[in-house]
Amino acid sequence: MTRTARLVATLDTPLPDPDAATVELVRLRAGRPALVRRSDDEVVVQPLDDAFRPEESLRFPAPWTGRFGTCALSPDADVVVFAGTHALRAVHTSGATLWEIRHGCWGCGQTHTSFEEYASDARHRYPEGGSAGFSVDGSLLWAHIRGPLVEGGETGAQPGDEWLLLAPGDGRVLARVDARAAAAGSDHVPHPDPRRMGLSIGEGQDGSPMRWGRWDGERLTVDYFEGLDLALLDVSPSGAHFMTVSHDQDQLALYETASGTQVAEWNVEKSVPRHPDADPENDEVWPAWDWAGGFLDDSTVVAGTVWQDEEWGEGRHWLVARDAPRPEPLVYPGPVTSPPAPLGAGHWYTHSADHTTLSIWTLDPG
Repeated sequence: MTRTARLVATLDTPLPDPDAATVELVRLRAGRPALVRRSDDEVVVQPLDDAFRPEESLRFPAPWTGRFGTCALSPDADVVVFAGTHALRAVHTSGATLWEIRHGCWGCGQTHTSFEEYASDARHRYPEGGSAGFSVDGSLLWAHIRGPLVEGGETGAQPGDEWLLLAPGDGRVLARVDARAAAAGSDHVPHPDPRRMGLSIGEGQDGSPMRWGRWDGERLTVDYFEGLDLALLDVSPSGAHFMTVSHDQDQLALYETASGTQVAEWNVEKSVPRHPDADPENDEVWPAWDWAGGFLDDSTVVAGTVWQDEEWGEGRHWLVARDAPRPEPLVYPGPVTSPPAPLGAGHWYTHSADHTTLSIWTLDPG
């Protein structure tokens, strides 16, 4: 059985500059969507109405160029937090810096007072990095940094990766824990409960540890999932489950959020057929799950095998129901050139190969 994807909208992405970062489509407060794209000089946010029509864009000046970190948009689209190589900086839509917190450099481990100290240093050309993420209501900010944390000019106690919980308005540190990782990069995955947050950490070929944080107003507790190399991709709309793909890309799985117990899994070699255009004489050709995808509703996810499929032909997407033994192939009206990305409310999106257009999809009820 196959399912058909129906095109809802096609959007031109802001900043058609080929050097700009990949465009993202995010949900703001009350579920409003917005396009987010960064160049070396700025972050452009283009809110959309309920019919995915573009509204007036917002622009946030960037404190450093794009390869030196990531950024996170607040749910009210009024603040962007830049998670840089040496510091976290919150920038208001007016262009004003609200606060800055310096930490250990992702490139050299030392502390810097400014970006200019290392901007042209060859040793910092390809730094590792962390990330930041707002809770769904904007009341909390989570940040994955490289220690030591610099507070009032003094060096903090943690020398390695740290996970911080901060007050977004002034950058005050509410809690900090050892992330127990050696990250090359990371992503935050918010939970519908603003007191919970997921952290997916990439350690390159060494692994992909994930963390799950809970804040009770006084104490931050973390589930470390020791011994599991899992890329955390998404949380279900109710928050009851989360979706992962293993570091070696052979297992897609769903876990119960409350207990951390796996409730379903799909081995890609057993549940996804070889690409129809693959060499029939090659017995070692198997698909691999993309590190991408997410929930369409509480019991159904969309996933992809595009990364491996593209060696042989057109990439494929799959609809995976929690209780189904096998994924169902998704059929599109034309070729898709990217893995699927969740948008919520039964929608997902893909982008063109040159990142100049973005397509929003939903399931055809027929």
